[in-house]
Amino acid sequence: MSNLYRKDFPIFDSSENKGLIYFDNAATTQRPKCVIDAVSGFYKKNNANPLRGLYDLSGRATEAYENARHTTADFLNAKDCEIIFTRNASESLNLVAYTWGMANVSSGDEIAVCISEHHSNILPWQMLSQAKGAKLVFMECNPKTAELPETELDKINARTKLVAVGHVSNVLGITNPVKEIASRAHAVGAVCVVDGAQAVPHFKVDVKDIDADFYAFSGHKICGPMGIGVLYGKKELLEEMPPFLRGGEMIEYVTREGATWAELPHKFEAGTVNASGAVGLASALEYVQQIGFDEIVRHDNSLTSLLMEEMSRIPHVSVVGSENPEKHCGIVTFTIDGVHPHDIASVLDSEKIAIRAGHHCAQPLGAYLGLPATARASLYFYNTEEEVRIFAEKLRNVRRWMGFKD
Repeated sequence: MSNLYRKDFPIFDSSENKGLIYFDNAATTQRPKCVIDAVSGFYKKNNANPLRGLYDLSGRATEAYENARHTTADFLNAKDCEIIFTRNASESLNLVAYTWGMANVSSGDEIAVCISEHHSNILPWQMLSQAKGAKLVFMECNPKTAELPETELDKINARTKLVAVGHVSNVLGITNPVKEIASRAHAVGAVCVVDGAQAVPHFKVDVKDIDADFYAFSGHKICGPMGIGVLYGKKELLEEMPPFLRGGEMIEYVTREGATWAELPHKFEAGTVNASGAVGLASALEYVQQIGFDEIVRHDNSLTSLLMEEMSRIPHVSVVGSENPEKHCGIVTFTIDGVHPHDIASVLDSEKIAIRAGHHCAQPLGAYLGLPATARASLYFYNTEEEVRIFAEKLRNVRRWMGFKD
């Protein structure tokens, strides 16, 4: 599979990246030529300010933008009016906090989040709880399996107003039971916000099946451009929410005294929109769906199994989280005894291997696990078995290169 699709990614053919092993896909994925061409094609053929002009070129720009929305809605099994384009998942989550949250959360309410969340799915709720006098409650995962125990879900109770959960952890790779969490939230009258940034690249997501009230993701995590994100929200909730930002086409009418707002989804898209980014995202979603999520899941599991098997043979290397490769979504976080994760990444970079090192924007999780920093290799469908074997061979030498005499 990898050899079939790797040719679609120009970055691997450039002279600057000859021999590059890119294992930092949880941070951002690479872009296939079709996405690059889609963005370039918009600027070459359809570049105008969408939604505003009465001339043909602006009409084509609007059509391209709204077609991208329709593609995104189909991808998530949502209605077009339920798809809001943002800059990224972080902005999407902040939008919910500043609009639905500020209007609905009160003093004494509780907001439940997972300890494994990315900062982007903690900080908005910290802000909201502090602003409204609510309590932020953390559901803690099992340190060894990375799974959420059933008893932790009991923290969703009659005081809970909002539950925010990552569909897949960017550190542990574990898939959280978001459908059950949404059901529990609704049973007590709370809304459920899901951060899907690490999920949508790896398996099929159906927001109606999950019954999430809000679902956020970033285009660049699924082969799309940087600077384009998505917020799905249930229509009935979005209609009741005030705008997040003001200006541009999000208005219906403005007077000296006030304003009325545009219909969904434009009420939440202030200023000039990122039309080229939306077009590139739509191309990425179509590309990934052509490959097929069944095949992506199979490839993820196969490569992750090989990677974890190779790493288990290397002394002093420890994998964080589940021992089951199929519960990692291609994300393998690890440590090496005596070697700081930044040094691991630096040494591997000298061998043209790109991984991530640090707290991975999940410092509460690191504190909970007693691991303030770790190294992370994250795989995607264009990575190969050969790359995994080379990575493992280089990893085996890290301690020796750092001066240890094993």
